Amino acid sequence: MSLDLTLYDKVLENRVRLQIMSILMANESYDFNSFKELLEVTDGNLASNLKSLEKEGYISVTKSFIDRKPNTRYSKTDKGQKAFENHLIALEQLIKQQYL
Repeated sequence: MSLDLTLYDKVLENRVRLQIMSILMANESYDFNSFKELLEVTDGNLASNLKSLEKEGYISVTKSFIDRKPNTRYSKTDKGQKAFENHLIALEQLIKQQYL
């Protein structure tokens, strides 16, 4: 049986991007500071990974103010949800292939 990796998503092979999408699959939206605290990454690292996901159309960004402080929230898009689900299927197939 040959391994089909057509569902594998190179964008999501990055650990931080995969974690971001995992969080967004379980939550309606998440803000920048909460991501930073949970993932324990630097501002620059988080910002660049969020930008990559936004560029791919996997997340959407909403900017607002809370008590005069800027607040940036991120949500998964339908495209991002589908990409994440497909990526998990590909990973499951890869793991199962190891036990054949």
